[in-house]
Amino acid sequence: MIRQPIIVVMGHVDHGKTALLDKIRNTTIANKEAGGITQHIGASEVPLEVIERICGHLLKKSNAKITIPGLLFIDTPGHEAFTNLRRRGGSVADMAILVVDISKNFEPQTYEALEILKEYKTPFILAANKIDLITGWRNTDSTSFTEAIGRQQRHAADELDAKIYSIIGRLSEAGFSAERFDRVKDFKRDVVVVPVSAKTGEGIAELLMYTTGLSQRFLEERLMIEVNGAGIGSIIERKEEKGLGSTVDVILYNGTLRVNDTVAFAVPNGIGRARIKALLKPKALQEMHESSGRFYYVENVSAAAGIKISGNGLEDALSGSLLISTDLPDYENEIKSEIREVFTADKEGVILKADTIGSIEALSRLLGSAGVKISKKDLGSVTKRDVLDAFSRKATDPYGAVVLAFNVKVEEEAAAEAYAAGISILSSDIIYRIIDDYKEWEGNEKKRENELVERSIVFPGRIKTLPNYCFRISHPAIFGVEVSRGRIRPQVQLMNRHGEIIGRIKEIQDNGISMQEAKKGANIAISIEEVTFGRQVRENEDLYVFLNDDEVRVLRYKFADMLSDEEEDLLEETVAVKEAAARK
Repeated sequence: MIRQPIIVVMGHVDHGKTALLDKIRNTTIANKEAGGITQHIGASEVPLEVIERICGHLLKKSNAKITIPGLLFIDTPGHEAFTNLRRRGGSVADMAILVVDISKNFEPQTYEALEILKEYKTPFILAANKIDLITGWRNTDSTSFTEAIGRQQRHAADELDAKIYSIIGRLSEAGFSAERFDRVKDFKRDVVVVPVSAKTGEGIAELLMYTTGLSQRFLEERLMIEVNGAGIGSIIERKEEKGLGSTVDVILYNGTLRVNDTVAFAVPNGIGRARIKALLKPKALQEMHESSGRFYYVENVSAAAGIKISGNGLEDALSGSLLISTDLPDYENEIKSEIREVFTADKEGVILKADTIGSIEALSRLLGSAGVKISKKDLGSVTKRDVLDAFSRKATDPYGAVVLAFNVKVEEEAAAEAYAAGISILSSDIIYRIIDDYKEWEGNEKKRENELVERSIVFPGRIKTLPNYCFRISHPAIFGVEVSRGRIRPQVQLMNRHGEIIGRIKEIQDNGISMQEAKKGANIAISIEEVTFGRQVRENEDLYVFLNDDEVRVLRYKFADMLSDEEEDLLEETVAVKEAAARK
Protein backbone atom coordinates (compact mmCIF):
# COMPACT_ATOMS: atom_id res chain seq x y z
CA MET A 1 0.00 0.00 0.00
CA ILE A 2 1.03 3.65 -0.30
CA ARG A 3 1.86 5.47 2.92
CA GLN A 4 1.69 9.21 3.49
CA PRO A 5 4.88 11.11 2.61
CA ILE A 6 7.05 12.28 5.49
CA ILE A 7 7.55 16.03 5.19
CA VAL A 8 10.13 17.83 7.30
CA VAL A 9 9.75 21.57 7.83
CA MET A 10 13.08 23.41 7.99
CA GLY A 11 14.17 27.01 8.26
CA HIS A 12 15.97 29.67 10.27
CA VAL A 13 14.70 30.53 13.77
CA ASP A 14 11.75 32.98 13.66
CA HIS A 15 11.11 32.51 9.94
CA GLY A 16 7.77 30.90 10.77
CA LYS A 17 8.22 27.10 10.72
CA THR A 18 5.98 26.37 13.67
CA ALA A 19 3.54 29.17 12.87
CA LEU A 20 3.10 27.70 9.38
CA LEU A 21 2.37 24.24 10.73
CA ASP A 22 0.18 25.82 13.37
CA LYS A 23 -1.90 27.46 10.68
CA ILE A 24 -2.33 24.15 8.90
CA ARG A 25 -3.37 22.21 12.00
CA ASN A 26 -5.15 25.19 13.61
CA THR A 27 -3.65 24.90 17.09
CA THR A 28 -1.86 27.41 19.29
CA ILE A 29 1.44 25.56 19.66
CA ALA A 30 3.55 28.40 18.24
CA ASN A 31 2.19 30.99 20.65
CA LYS A 32 3.05 28.86 23.70
CA GLU A 33 6.67 28.19 22.83
CA ALA A 34 9.44 30.21 24.45
CA GLY A 35 10.93 32.79 22.12
CA GLY A 36 9.03 31.43 19.13
CA ILE A 37 11.44 28.47 18.90
CA THR A 38 10.09 24.91 18.71
CA GLN A 39 10.72 23.24 22.06
CA HIS A 40 9.53 19.70 21.33
CA ILE A 41 9.50 17.08 18.64
CA GLY A 42 6.12 16.95 16.94
CA ALA A 43 4.61 14.82 14.21
CA SER A 44 1.26 15.94 12.77
CA GLU A 45 -0.76 13.88 10.39
CA VAL A 46 -2.77 15.87 7.84
CA PRO A 47 -5.28 13.38 6.47
CA LEU A 48 -6.60 13.34 2.92
CA GLU A 49 -9.96 14.88 3.85
CA VAL A 50 -8.26 17.94 5.35
CA ILE A 51 -6.16 18.43 2.21
CA GLU A 52 -9.25 18.11 0.04
CA ARG A 53 -11.15 20.58 2.21
CA ILE A 54 -8.39 23.22 2.03
CA CYS A 55 -7.37 22.64 -1.60
CA GLY A 56 -10.70 21.53 -3.05
CA HIS A 57 -11.23 24.47 -5.42
CA LEU A 58 -7.66 24.18 -6.73
CA LEU A 59 -7.94 20.42 -7.20
CA LYS A 60 -11.12 20.87 -9.25
CA LYS A 61 -9.41 23.41 -11.52
CA SER A 62 -6.46 21.12 -12.14
CA ASN A 63 -8.50 17.90 -12.34
CA ALA A 64 -5.96 16.37 -9.93
CA LYS A 65 -6.78 13.18 -8.05
CA ILE A 66 -5.05 12.46 -4.74
CA THR A 67 -4.01 8.85 -4.17
CA ILE A 68 -1.85 9.25 -1.07
CA PRO A 69 -3.60 8.96 2.33
CA GLY A 70 -2.35 12.33 3.58
CA LEU A 71 0.85 14.04 4.77
CA LEU A 72 2.95 13.53 7.89
CA PHE A 73 4.61 16.78 8.97
CA ILE A 74 7.67 16.78 11.22
CA ASP A 75 8.54 19.87 13.24
CA THR A 76 11.84 19.58 15.10
CA PRO A 77 14.36 22.15 16.39
CA GLY A 78 17.31 23.17 14.22
CA HIS A 79 19.51 20.60 12.51
CA GLU A 80 17.71 17.72 14.28
CA ALA A 81 14.74 18.28 11.99
CA PHE A 82 16.58 16.43 9.29
CA THR A 83 19.75 14.74 10.50
CA ASN A 84 17.99 12.44 12.97
CA LEU A 85 15.47 11.36 10.33
CA ARG A 86 17.82 8.70 9.04
CA ARG A 87 17.70 5.38 7.31
CA ARG A 88 20.44 3.28 5.72
CA GLY A 89 21.83 5.23 2.79
CA GLY A 90 19.76 8.39 3.19
CA SER A 91 16.98 10.20 4.99
CA VAL A 92 13.59 9.14 6.24
CA ALA A 93 12.20 12.48 5.00
CA ASP A 94 10.57 12.11 1.60
CA MET A 95 10.36 15.84 1.02
CA ALA A 96 11.10 19.08 2.84
CA ILE A 97 9.47 22.47 3.08
CA LEU A 98 12.10 25.17 3.53
CA VAL A 99 10.53 28.22 5.18
CA VAL A 100 12.10 31.61 4.38
CA ASP A 101 10.95 34.95 5.78
CA ILE A 102 10.68 37.13 2.65
CA SER A 103 11.56 40.24 4.67
CA LYS A 104 14.86 38.67 5.87
CA ASN A 105 15.73 36.35 2.97
CA PHE A 106 18.43 33.71 3.60
CA GLU A 107 20.02 33.47 7.06
CA PRO A 108 22.58 31.02 8.54
CA GLN A 109 20.23 28.09 9.19
CA THR A 110 18.71 28.55 5.72
CA TYR A 111 22.10 27.85 4.17
CA GLU A 112 22.61 24.96 6.59
CA ALA A 113 19.30 23.42 5.50
CA LEU A 114 20.19 23.80 1.82
CA GLU A 115 23.56 22.11 2.32
CA ILE A 116 21.92 19.16 4.07
CA LEU A 117 19.12 18.84 1.50
CA LYS A 118 21.65 18.96 -1.33
CA GLU A 119 23.87 16.33 0.30
CA TYR A 120 20.95 13.94 0.90
CA LYS A 121 19.35 14.70 -2.50
CA THR A 122 16.03 15.42 -0.83
CA PRO A 123 13.43 17.30 -2.94
CA PHE A 124 11.96 20.42 -1.34
CA ILE A 125 9.50 23.25 -1.78
CA LEU A 126 10.39 26.74 -0.60
CA ALA A 127 7.66 28.50 1.37
CA ALA A 128 8.25 32.26 1.05
CA ASN A 129 6.57 33.24 4.31
CA LYS A 130 5.18 36.51 5.74
CA ILE A 131 3.73 37.96 2.55
CA ASP A 132 1.32 39.82 4.83
CA LEU A 133 4.25 42.14 5.69
CA ILE A 134 4.38 43.44 2.10
CA THR A 135 3.62 47.16 2.08
CA GLY A 136 -0.07 47.65 1.33
CA TRP A 137 -0.92 43.91 1.41
CA ARG A 138 -4.64 43.29 1.87
CA ASN A 139 -5.76 40.27 3.87
CA THR A 140 -8.30 38.46 1.70
CA ASP A 141 -9.30 35.75 4.23
CA SER A 142 -8.52 33.17 1.55
CA THR A 143 -6.22 30.19 1.84
CA SER A 144 -5.37 30.55 -1.85
CA PHE A 145 -2.46 32.73 -2.92
CA THR A 146 -3.85 32.81 -6.46
CA GLU A 147 -7.04 34.41 -5.21
CA ALA A 148 -5.19 36.71 -2.80
CA ILE A 149 -2.69 38.10 -5.34
CA GLY A 150 -5.54 38.89 -7.74
CA ARG A 151 -7.01 41.29 -5.16
CA GLN A 152 -3.80 43.22 -4.44
CA GLN A 153 -2.82 46.62 -5.78
CA ARG A 154 -0.05 46.73 -8.39
CA HIS A 155 2.62 48.13 -6.06
CA ALA A 156 2.08 45.30 -3.52
CA ALA A 157 2.26 42.63 -6.25
CA ASP A 158 5.43 44.23 -7.65
CA GLU A 159 7.10 44.38 -4.21
CA LEU A 160 6.24 40.72 -3.61
CA ASP A 161 7.68 39.76 -7.00
CA ALA A 162 10.91 41.60 -6.22
CA LYS A 163 11.30 39.77 -2.90
CA ILE A 164 10.44 36.40 -4.44
CA TYR A 165 13.05 36.86 -7.17
CA SER A 166 15.61 37.95 -4.61
CA ILE A 167 15.04 34.57 -2.91
CA ILE A 168 15.21 32.79 -6.28
CA GLY A 169 18.53 34.57 -6.85
CA ARG A 170 19.91 33.20 -3.57
CA LEU A 171 18.76 29.72 -4.56
CA SER A 172 20.54 30.11 -7.90
CA GLU A 173 23.75 31.11 -6.10
CA ALA A 174 23.41 27.92 -4.06
CA GLY A 175 23.09 25.84 -7.23
CA PHE A 176 19.30 25.44 -7.47
CA SER A 177 17.04 26.45 -10.36
CA ALA A 178 13.76 27.82 -8.97
CA GLU A 179 10.56 29.62 -9.96
CA ARG A 180 7.26 30.74 -8.44
CA PHE A 181 4.86 27.78 -8.45
CA ASP A 182 2.53 29.20 -11.14
CA ARG A 183 5.47 29.89 -13.49
CA VAL A 184 7.29 26.55 -13.25
CA LYS A 185 7.72 24.80 -16.61
CA ASP A 186 9.72 21.76 -15.48
CA PHE A 187 8.88 20.35 -12.04
CA LYS A 188 11.76 17.87 -12.23
CA ARG A 189 14.28 20.67 -12.64
CA ASP A 190 12.91 23.67 -10.74
CA VAL A 191 12.40 24.20 -7.02
CA VAL A 192 8.82 25.32 -6.48
CA VAL A 193 8.49 28.60 -4.55
CA VAL A 194 5.11 29.16 -2.88
CA PRO A 195 4.36 32.58 -1.33
CA VAL A 196 2.48 32.09 1.95
CA SER A 197 1.43 33.84 5.13
CA ALA A 198 1.42 31.76 8.29
CA LYS A 199 -0.53 34.62 9.89
CA THR A 200 -3.42 35.00 7.41
CA GLY A 201 -3.31 31.53 5.83
CA GLU A 202 -2.94 32.86 2.30
CA GLY A 203 -0.96 30.41 0.15
CA ILE A 204 -1.58 27.42 2.44
CA ALA A 205 -3.82 25.82 -0.20
CA GLU A 206 -1.12 25.96 -2.89
CA LEU A 207 1.55 24.80 -0.44
CA LEU A 208 -0.45 21.71 0.50
CA MET A 209 -1.50 21.01 -3.07
CA TYR A 210 2.03 21.16 -4.49
CA THR A 211 3.49 19.19 -1.58
CA THR A 212 0.84 16.51 -2.13
CA GLY A 213 1.04 16.55 -5.92
CA LEU A 214 4.83 16.45 -6.20
CA SER A 215 5.10 13.71 -3.54
CA GLN A 216 2.53 11.65 -5.39
CA ARG A 217 4.02 12.25 -8.82
CA PHE A 218 7.71 11.70 -8.13
CA LEU A 219 7.87 9.57 -4.96
CA GLU A 220 5.22 6.90 -5.49
CA GLU A 221 7.68 3.99 -5.58
CA ARG A 222 9.40 5.22 -2.40
CA LEU A 223 6.03 5.45 -0.61
CA MET A 224 5.12 1.79 -1.16
CA ILE A 225 5.36 -0.18 2.10
CA GLU A 226 4.66 -3.65 3.47
CA VAL A 227 2.10 -2.59 6.06
CA ASN A 228 2.05 -5.91 7.91
CA GLY A 229 5.82 -6.23 7.99
CA ALA A 230 8.12 -5.66 10.96
CA GLY A 231 8.24 -2.04 12.05
CA ILE A 232 11.25 0.10 11.12
CA GLY A 233 11.70 3.68 12.22
CA SER A 234 14.18 6.36 13.20
CA ILE A 235 14.65 7.69 16.75
CA ILE A 236 14.31 11.49 16.77
CA GLU A 237 14.80 12.02 20.48
CA ARG A 238 15.03 10.16 23.77
CA LYS A 239 13.65 11.80 26.91
CA GLU A 240 12.15 11.14 30.32
CA GLU A 241 8.39 11.68 30.52
CA LYS A 242 6.52 12.01 33.79
CA GLY A 243 4.49 8.87 34.39
CA LEU A 244 6.10 7.04 31.47
CA GLY A 245 9.80 6.93 32.32
CA SER A 246 12.24 6.64 29.42
CA THR A 247 10.62 7.24 26.05
CA VAL A 248 11.73 7.68 22.47
CA ASP A 249 10.04 9.74 19.77
CA VAL A 250 10.14 7.75 16.56
CA ILE A 251 9.20 8.29 12.95
CA LEU A 252 7.93 4.92 11.72
CA TYR A 253 8.50 4.70 7.97
CA ASN A 254 7.86 1.02 7.25
CA GLY A 255 5.77 -1.82 8.65
CA THR A 256 3.81 -1.99 11.92
CA LEU A 257 4.71 -1.88 15.62
CA ARG A 258 2.56 -3.38 18.37
CA VAL A 259 2.43 -3.15 22.15
CA ASN A 260 4.63 -5.93 23.65
CA ASP A 261 6.83 -6.05 20.53
CA THR A 262 10.55 -6.08 21.27
CA VAL A 263 12.55 -3.43 19.41
CA ALA A 264 16.29 -3.05 18.92
CA PHE A 265 18.35 0.12 18.51
CA ALA A 266 21.87 1.48 18.90
CA VAL A 267 23.29 2.28 22.35
CA PRO A 268 26.78 3.64 23.17
CA ASN A 269 28.33 0.18 23.46
CA GLY A 270 26.40 -1.81 20.89
CA ILE A 271 22.77 -2.87 20.52
CA GLY A 272 20.00 -2.20 23.04
CA ARG A 273 16.59 -3.86 23.25
CA ALA A 274 13.30 -2.91 24.88
CA ARG A 275 9.81 -4.30 25.09
CA ILE A 276 7.15 -1.78 24.10
CA LYS A 277 4.93 -0.98 27.10
CA ALA A 278 2.95 1.76 25.38
CA LEU A 279 2.53 3.29 21.94
CA LEU A 280 1.39 6.91 21.84
CA LYS A 281 0.22 8.38 18.57
CA PRO A 282 -0.45 12.04 17.71
CA LYS A 283 -4.09 12.97 18.09
CA ALA A 284 -6.12 13.90 15.07
CA LEU A 285 -6.08 17.62 14.36
CA GLN A 286 -9.54 18.42 15.72
CA GLU A 287 -9.00 16.34 18.88
CA MET A 288 -6.03 18.48 19.86
CA HIS A 289 -8.49 21.29 20.59
CA GLU A 290 -10.97 19.20 22.50
CA SER A 291 -8.83 17.60 25.21
CA SER A 292 -5.52 18.00 26.95
CA GLY A 293 -2.47 16.18 25.73
CA ARG A 294 -1.13 15.61 22.26
CA PHE A 295 -1.13 11.77 22.21
CA TYR A 296 -3.41 8.85 22.81
CA TYR A 297 -2.64 5.17 23.51
CA VAL A 298 -2.90 2.65 20.68
CA GLU A 299 -2.33 -1.09 20.44
CA ASN A 300 -0.51 -0.86 17.11
CA VAL A 301 0.63 1.73 14.60
CA SER A 302 1.55 1.47 10.91
CA ALA A 303 3.81 3.60 8.75
CA ALA A 304 4.08 6.44 8.21
CA ALA A 305 3.51 7.85 11.68
CA GLY A 306 5.12 9.88 14.40
CA ILE A 307 4.92 7.86 17.60
CA LYS A 308 6.16 7.95 21.15
CA ILE A 309 7.32 4.62 22.60
CA SER A 310 7.53 3.84 26.29
CA GLY A 311 9.38 0.79 27.56
CA ASN A 312 12.06 -0.59 29.86
CA GLY A 313 15.57 -0.42 28.40
CA LEU A 314 15.21 2.77 26.37
CA GLU A 315 17.36 4.93 28.67
CA ASP A 316 20.53 4.52 26.55
CA ALA A 317 18.92 4.69 23.09
CA LEU A 318 20.84 6.98 20.74
CA SER A 319 19.04 9.72 18.86
CA GLY A 320 19.32 9.15 15.12
CA SER A 321 19.52 5.37 15.49
CA LEU A 322 17.39 2.92 13.58
CA LEU A 323 14.65 1.32 15.68
CA ILE A 324 13.75 -2.12 14.35
CA SER A 325 11.33 -4.80 15.48
CA THR A 326 13.23 -7.93 16.47
CA ASP A 327 10.74 -9.83 14.30
CA LEU A 328 12.82 -8.65 11.37
CA PRO A 329 15.32 -11.34 10.40
CA ASP A 330 18.93 -10.25 10.77
CA TYR A 331 17.96 -7.07 12.68
CA GLU A 332 21.25 -7.19 14.62
CA ASN A 333 23.33 -7.01 11.45
CA GLU A 334 21.16 -4.13 10.21
CA ILE A 335 22.00 -2.05 13.28
CA LYS A 336 25.65 -3.13 13.39
CA SER A 337 26.09 -2.27 9.72
CA GLU A 338 24.46 1.11 10.27
CA ILE A 339 26.75 1.95 13.19
CA ARG A 340 29.79 0.72 11.26
CA GLU A 341 28.87 2.90 8.27
CA VAL A 342 28.41 6.01 10.40
CA PHE A 343 31.43 5.62 12.69
CA THR A 344 34.00 4.19 10.26
CA ALA A 345 36.88 6.70 10.23
CA ASP A 346 39.89 7.48 8.07
CA LYS A 347 43.49 6.76 9.04
CA GLU A 348 44.13 10.48 9.26
CA GLY A 349 42.04 13.60 9.70
CA VAL A 350 40.20 15.68 12.29
CA ILE A 351 38.58 14.57 15.56
CA LEU A 352 34.77 14.88 15.34
CA LYS A 353 32.45 15.00 18.37
CA ALA A 354 28.70 15.52 17.94
CA ASP A 355 25.40 15.19 19.75
CA THR A 356 23.64 12.47 17.74
CA ILE A 357 24.26 9.71 15.21
CA GLY A 358 22.43 11.85 12.65
CA SER A 359 24.77 14.77 13.24
CA ILE A 360 27.82 12.50 12.88
CA GLU A 361 26.48 11.15 9.60
CA ALA A 362 25.54 14.56 8.17
CA LEU A 363 28.87 16.10 9.14
CA SER A 364 30.76 13.09 7.76
CA ARG A 365 28.98 13.52 4.42
CA LEU A 366 29.50 17.29 4.24
CA LEU A 367 33.11 17.19 5.45
CA GLY A 368 33.81 14.39 2.99
CA SER A 369 32.35 16.46 0.15
CA ALA A 370 34.65 19.29 1.22
CA GLY A 371 37.66 16.96 1.09
CA VAL A 372 38.10 16.80 4.88
CA LYS A 373 39.06 13.45 6.41
CA ILE A 374 37.98 12.33 9.90
CA SER A 375 40.22 10.09 12.01
CA LYS A 376 37.85 9.76 14.98
CA LYS A 377 34.06 10.07 15.33
CA ASP A 378 32.29 9.93 18.67
CA LEU A 379 29.23 11.16 20.56
CA GLY A 380 29.17 13.37 23.64
CA SER A 381 31.27 16.10 25.23
CA VAL A 382 34.84 16.89 24.16
CA THR A 383 37.19 15.18 26.62
CA LYS A 384 40.88 15.43 27.46
CA ARG A 385 41.38 12.17 25.54
CA ASP A 386 40.02 13.82 22.37
CA VAL A 387 42.49 16.68 22.75
CA LEU A 388 45.39 14.25 23.27
CA ASP A 389 44.30 12.33 20.17
CA ALA A 390 44.36 15.57 18.18
CA PHE A 391 47.77 16.49 19.60
CA SER A 392 49.19 13.11 18.57
CA ARG A 393 48.41 13.99 14.94
CA LYS A 394 50.32 17.28 14.99
CA ALA A 395 53.61 15.94 13.62
CA THR A 396 52.27 13.59 10.93
CA ASP A 397 48.91 15.21 10.07
CA PRO A 398 48.96 18.91 11.06
CA TYR A 399 45.58 19.70 9.45
CA GLY A 400 43.99 16.88 11.45
CA ALA A 401 45.28 18.23 14.77
CA VAL A 402 41.97 19.90 15.63
CA VAL A 403 38.72 18.95 17.36
CA LEU A 404 35.37 19.75 15.72
CA ALA A 405 32.65 19.93 18.38
CA PHE A 406 29.09 20.04 17.07
CA ASN A 407 26.32 20.89 19.52
CA VAL A 408 28.25 19.38 22.48
CA LYS A 409 29.99 20.77 25.55
CA VAL A 410 33.74 20.99 26.07
CA GLU A 411 34.83 19.60 29.45
CA GLU A 412 36.93 21.98 31.58
CA GLU A 413 39.84 19.54 31.66
CA ALA A 414 39.73 19.27 27.87
CA ALA A 415 39.71 23.05 27.43
CA ALA A 416 42.73 23.40 29.75
CA GLU A 417 44.64 20.66 27.92
CA ALA A 418 43.82 22.22 24.53
CA TYR A 419 45.15 25.58 25.69
CA ALA A 420 48.36 24.04 27.03
CA ALA A 421 48.93 21.89 23.92
CA GLY A 422 47.98 24.55 21.39
CA ILE A 423 45.10 22.48 20.00
CA SER A 424 42.08 24.31 18.55
CA ILE A 425 38.55 23.19 19.44
CA LEU A 426 36.07 24.51 16.88
CA SER A 427 32.56 24.52 18.35
CA SER A 428 29.26 25.39 16.68
CA ASP A 429 25.59 24.44 16.64
CA ILE A 430 25.23 25.10 12.90
CA ILE A 431 26.55 22.38 10.62
CA TYR A 432 27.74 24.47 7.70
CA ARG A 433 29.40 26.97 10.05
CA ILE A 434 31.58 24.33 11.69
CA ILE A 435 32.78 23.32 8.21
CA ASP A 436 33.44 26.96 7.30
CA ASP A 437 35.27 27.43 10.62
CA TYR A 438 37.46 24.42 9.86
CA LYS A 439 38.26 25.68 6.37
CA GLU A 440 39.21 29.07 7.83
CA TRP A 441 41.36 27.39 10.50
CA GLU A 442 43.03 25.18 7.87
CA GLY A 443 43.69 28.22 5.68
CA ASN A 444 45.29 30.09 8.59
CA GLU A 445 47.41 27.05 9.46
CA LYS A 446 48.59 26.73 5.86
CA LYS A 447 49.37 30.43 5.74
CA ARG A 448 51.35 30.17 8.97
CA GLU A 449 53.17 27.08 7.70
CA ASN A 450 53.96 28.79 4.40
CA GLU A 451 55.32 31.77 6.28
CA LEU A 452 57.58 29.48 8.30
CA VAL A 453 58.70 27.68 5.16
CA GLU A 454 59.20 30.96 3.34
CA ARG A 455 61.37 32.29 6.15
CA SER A 456 63.60 29.21 5.82
CA ILE A 457 64.02 29.54 2.05
CA VAL A 458 66.87 31.52 0.52
CA PHE A 459 65.32 33.57 -2.31
CA PRO A 460 67.22 35.11 -5.22
CA GLY A 461 68.12 38.76 -4.82
CA ARG A 462 70.33 41.40 -6.44
CA ILE A 463 71.44 44.69 -4.91
CA LYS A 464 73.47 47.68 -6.10
CA THR A 465 75.71 49.60 -3.71
CA LEU A 466 74.85 53.29 -3.58
CA PRO A 467 77.54 56.01 -4.11
CA ASN A 468 78.40 58.24 -1.15
CA TYR A 469 76.54 56.00 1.32
CA CYS A 470 79.33 54.21 3.17
CA PHE A 471 78.64 54.67 6.89
CA ARG A 472 81.43 52.43 8.15
CA ILE A 473 84.36 50.90 6.26
CA SER A 474 84.77 47.66 8.25
CA HIS A 475 84.12 45.60 11.44
CA PRO A 476 81.39 45.53 10.19
CA ALA A 477 81.21 47.45 6.94
CA ILE A 478 77.94 49.40 6.79
CA PHE A 479 76.79 50.90 3.50
CA GLY A 480 73.69 51.82 1.54
CA VAL A 481 72.22 49.63 -1.19
CA GLU A 482 69.18 49.48 -3.46
CA VAL A 483 67.40 46.16 -3.92
CA SER A 484 67.24 46.11 -7.71
CA ARG A 485 65.60 42.66 -8.09
CA GLY A 486 64.21 39.93 -5.81
CA ARG A 487 64.68 40.16 -2.03
CA ILE A 488 67.39 39.99 0.63
CA ARG A 489 67.37 38.89 4.27
CA PRO A 490 69.84 38.86 7.17
CA GLN A 491 72.26 35.90 7.17
CA VAL A 492 72.24 35.36 3.38
CA GLN A 493 75.60 35.25 1.66
CA LEU A 494 76.46 37.71 -1.12
CA MET A 495 78.60 37.14 -4.22
CA ASN A 496 79.88 39.56 -6.84
CA ARG A 497 79.55 39.33 -10.62
CA HIS A 498 82.61 37.05 -10.70
CA GLY A 499 80.88 34.46 -8.51
CA GLU A 500 83.11 35.24 -5.54
CA ILE A 501 81.44 35.06 -2.10
CA ILE A 502 82.28 38.30 -0.31
CA GLY A 503 80.48 37.77 3.01
CA ARG A 504 77.20 37.34 4.90
CA ILE A 505 74.62 40.07 5.62
CA LYS A 506 74.64 40.66 9.36
CA GLU A 507 71.78 43.18 9.59
CA ILE A 508 69.40 45.19 7.40
CA GLN A 509 68.18 48.63 8.54
CA ASP A 510 65.86 51.32 7.23
CA ASN A 511 66.30 54.64 9.05
CA GLY A 512 67.75 52.85 12.06
CA ILE A 513 64.99 50.22 12.23
CA SER A 514 66.03 46.57 11.76
CA MET A 515 64.29 44.62 8.98
CA GLN A 516 63.86 40.91 8.39
CA GLU A 517 63.43 41.32 4.65
CA ALA A 518 63.88 43.97 1.96
CA LYS A 519 62.30 43.64 -1.48
CA LYS A 520 62.77 45.21 -4.90
CA GLY A 521 62.87 49.03 -4.82
CA ALA A 522 63.93 49.33 -1.18
CA ASN A 523 66.85 51.65 -0.33
CA ILE A 524 68.37 50.37 2.89
CA ALA A 525 71.64 49.97 4.80
CA ILE A 526 73.28 46.59 5.28
CA SER A 527 76.18 45.46 7.45
CA ILE A 528 78.76 42.76 6.53
CA GLU A 529 81.40 41.63 9.01
CA GLU A 530 83.96 40.12 6.63
CA VAL A 531 84.57 42.94 4.13
CA THR A 532 86.28 46.30 3.90
CA PHE A 533 84.33 48.81 1.86
CA GLY A 534 86.47 50.01 -1.04
CA ARG A 535 88.33 46.69 -1.33
CA GLN A 536 85.99 43.67 -1.57
CA VAL A 537 82.97 45.96 -2.19
CA ARG A 538 82.85 49.17 -4.18
CA GLU A 539 80.32 51.85 -5.06
CA ASN A 540 77.81 51.09 -7.88
CA GLU A 541 78.62 47.37 -7.70
CA ASP A 542 76.03 44.65 -8.32
CA LEU A 543 75.93 41.91 -5.68
CA TYR A 544 73.86 38.70 -5.76
CA VAL A 545 72.40 36.49 -3.06
CA PHE A 546 74.55 33.36 -3.21
CA LEU A 547 72.53 30.15 -3.74
CA ASN A 548 74.15 26.73 -3.35
CA ASP A 549 73.11 23.83 -5.59
CA ASP A 550 70.58 22.43 -3.08
CA GLU A 551 68.95 25.83 -2.65
CA VAL A 552 68.68 26.23 -6.43
CA ARG A 553 67.13 22.76 -6.74
CA VAL A 554 64.57 23.47 -3.99
CA LEU A 555 63.52 26.75 -5.63
CA ARG A 556 63.21 25.18 -9.06
CA TYR A 557 61.32 22.02 -8.18
CA LYS A 558 59.61 22.45 -4.81
CA PHE A 559 58.83 26.12 -4.28
CA ALA A 560 58.64 27.45 -7.82
CA ASP A 561 55.08 28.64 -7.13
CA MET A 562 56.48 31.02 -4.48
CA LEU A 563 58.62 32.85 -7.05
CA SER A 564 57.40 35.75 -9.18
CA ASP A 565 58.25 35.71 -12.90
CA GLU A 566 60.99 38.27 -12.22
CA GLU A 567 62.42 36.14 -9.39
CA GLU A 568 62.47 33.11 -11.70
CA ASP A 569 64.48 35.15 -14.22
CA LEU A 570 66.81 36.33 -11.45
CA LEU A 571 67.31 32.73 -10.28
CA GLU A 572 68.54 31.76 -13.75
CA GLU A 573 70.73 34.89 -13.89
CA THR A 574 72.30 33.95 -10.52
CA VAL A 575 72.94 30.38 -11.71
CA ALA A 576 74.55 31.74 -14.91
CA VAL A 577 76.95 33.90 -12.84
CA LYS A 578 77.95 30.86 -10.77
CA GLU A 579 78.41 28.65 -13.84
CA ALA A 580 80.51 31.31 -15.61
CA ALA A 581 82.78 31.57 -12.54
CA ALA A 582 83.13 27.77 -12.38
CA ARG A 583 84.34 27.64 -16.00
CA LYS A 584 87.22 30.03 -15.33
